[in-house]
Parts: sequence; structure tokens; C-alpha cells
Amino acid sequence: MQTNLADFIKDTRDGQEAEDILRKCVHCGFCTATCPTYQLLGDELDGPRGRIYLIKQVLEGKPATVKTQQHLDRCLTCRNCESTCPSGVKYGRLVDIGRKVVDEQVPRSFSQRLVRGTLKELLPRPALFSPAMKLGQMVRPLLPASIQNKVPKPRAAGQRPQRQHTRQMLLLEGCVQPSMSPNINSATARVLDALGVQLLPTPKAGCCGAIKYHLNDHDAGLDDMRRNIDAWWPLVEAGAEAIVMTASGCGATVKEYGHLLAHDTVYADKAKRISAITKDLSEILPEFEVELVAKTTGKLKQRIAWHPPCTLQHGQQIRGKVEGLLRAVGVDVQMCADSHLCCGSAGTYSVLQPELSYQLRDNKLHNLLVTKPEKILSANIGCITHLQSGTDVQVQHWVELIDTALQS
Repeated sequence: MQTNLADFIKDTRDGQEAEDILRKCVHCGFCTATCPTYQLLGDELDGPRGRIYLIKQVLEGKPATVKTQQHLDRCLTCRNCESTCPSGVKYGRLVDIGRKVVDEQVPRSFSQRLVRGTLKELLPRPALFSPAMKLGQMVRPLLPASIQNKVPKPRAAGQRPQRQHTRQMLLLEGCVQPSMSPNINSATARVLDALGVQLLPTPKAGCCGAIKYHLNDHDAGLDDMRRNIDAWWPLVEAGAEAIVMTASGCGATVKEYGHLLAHDTVYADKAKRISAITKDLSEILPEFEVELVAKTTGKLKQRIAWHPPCTLQHGQQIRGKVEGLLRAVGVDVQMCADSHLCCGSAGTYSVLQPELSYQLRDNKLHNLLVTKPEKILSANIGCITHLQSGTDVQVQHWVELIDTALQS
């Protein structure tokens, strides 16, 4: 694709990156075949190829419009198109750059600014989000359905192990997960403890930065990333071998710290190291497959439907690890039709684009439930909460199933 970027962007870091991405696109359209919003809406501008053209026009100097903004807003950033693209177009990075430029040109309405501002300030702050979630859970039956969908029923946190081990790893607790599903991190700590690995707490680490960054507040998102690096760095230097991610959305972001902070002379090298040792839980537990099989023999005979989050299969390009491990320990794992497609959660998308989000959720649940599972398993708190809002079948993190078997 030929480009002629406008003066305001062409010599900037974002402009140079965007130009490199745009030049890789060969207009083939393979991406439209796997784009969830294109499949729902059938509009070229609501698919990756069309959005790439919109971003290209804006970066070349054509004024952005409200319509441009709407088409970019409707993108889930699921990055399914990246898995499909034969040319290696980094669409996720391009759309982050394009959205930021468009937002600078097209003022949002007061209601949009209010909702987005609330999401940016509430979700990444556990000190605010946790009491708000507890209050919501207390009055949940009185809430309208649209809010109930975002307020899961209370779940027990479970005990954290206290033993010390020679092998030590760090755990990103996350910003909303401890309030919405606190047992996920506790289950992870118990499973790794049973395998001889100690998870060290890092209380000064907070939101991975994805919420603010993907809501086009790049500077604040990068500050969140720097804070996490500062919190982790002393323990990394002391020998912690990995940073464990139990939410694939956070993992996809932390693995990009090295790229996102490459321009920062103070943090570039540290960010690169942090990204290198960041591991999704599904990259760690297969190392212990033989031991897990021995410890869970005969305890895991359930039939489950596995929903791989987009941030796992497209963002981190991790496929097959969870399914393989679960099958090894005796679980009957079912994959649904169109398992590559997004469930519609997509971070804050389900709040900002509810109509499309719920269509995708219902399509996903239909395909999952056709497999007649006892449970639905996933690997990201957003997917888990979103899917659970549409079914009575229990939806949980896959590590909780492993933990239950070990505890029994």
C-alpha cells in the first residue's frame, strides 16, 4: 500500500510505525472473513481492510469525521485479523494509533466523555472499584439487567498458601479480577504451590495499562506500565523467574511493554526484560503435566466447553496449550464452532457497544452450549463475566478446575 503521510504525523514515532504497518497491507481482504463486526454488519468499513483505509486517509491529512470515529469504535481489537493476515499487518497497533488521532480531531459528546472517563478512572483503581462492586453485589437483584450483567454474583476468594519455595514467580493480581472473581488468583497460587512454586505478592503493581491505553489515553496507560515495572523490578533482580498472568488480556498488554516503552530511555531495557519473562499461566503449567496427571488421576472426568479468549489466541498467539493440558489430566474438552471468533467482551467494549457485544455473546453461547458442557472454561475475566451473563451454565477460569481436583 502506498502512503503519503501528512506533516503532523509522518516524522513522529507513531507515524513511522503506522507507515510501516500500512505498507504491508496488500488489500487481499482475507481479514474480512474472520472479522466479527464485518460478519454482523456486512459493511466494508466495519472490517479491518475498510478501517485501514479510514486510518490511512486520516494520517494522510483528510479530516476525520464522526462516521470515521464510529467505525473505529466498533472494532473489538480482537486481532483475529492479525492471525488471518498473510502479510503480517499489525492491525492492533495501527488501530490504537488511528483512534488516538481521530479522537484528537473529533470531539466526543458529553455522555461519551462521561462514560469513558468513568471507565478510565474507576476500573483501574481497586480502591474505588472494589467497594463499588461489593455494593453492586449487595443490591444486585434490584439492579436493571444491563447492570446485573456487569455485576457477577459474589464468589469466595479461597485461601492463599503460605509455604515458601525455592522457585519463585510474580503474579499480576489485576484491577477488576480480585473483586469480580477473587478465587482465580487464589487457585493459581494453590496450584503452583502444590507444584513447588511460590507466587510473590507485588501490591504496588496495578492495572496493566490496557484500559487507559485502549481508551486513547496513551500517556496515562504508559504511566501505569512504568509503575508496574517499578513494582516488579526489585523482585526480578532478586531472581523471580517469571511474571504470571491469569487474565490473558493483561498478558497480551504486558508482553508489549518492551515495544510500547521502547522510546523511553529510562524504561526501555527494563520493559523489554519484563515482557520477556511474562508468561500466561498456560505457558507455565504444561511444564508440570506429568506431575499434574499423577495428582489428578480419576478426578477430572467432566465435559467442558473451552472458549479461548482473543487476547490468548490472537494477541499472544497461544493455541492448544490449555486444551492439551486439560485433556492430559482427563477432561473431556469440547471446542465450539467458530472458536476463533470474539465473544463480544473485549475489555470495555461491552459497555461502549452493548448491542454488538450482546449479539456476539449470544452467538458464542449458542455454539458453546451445542456441545452440551457441564461447564464453560475460559482464561480472561472479561470473557468469563460476559459469557456468564447469558447462561446458567457455570463459566469459570480453567485453573479453578485444576485447583478443585488437586484440593479434593
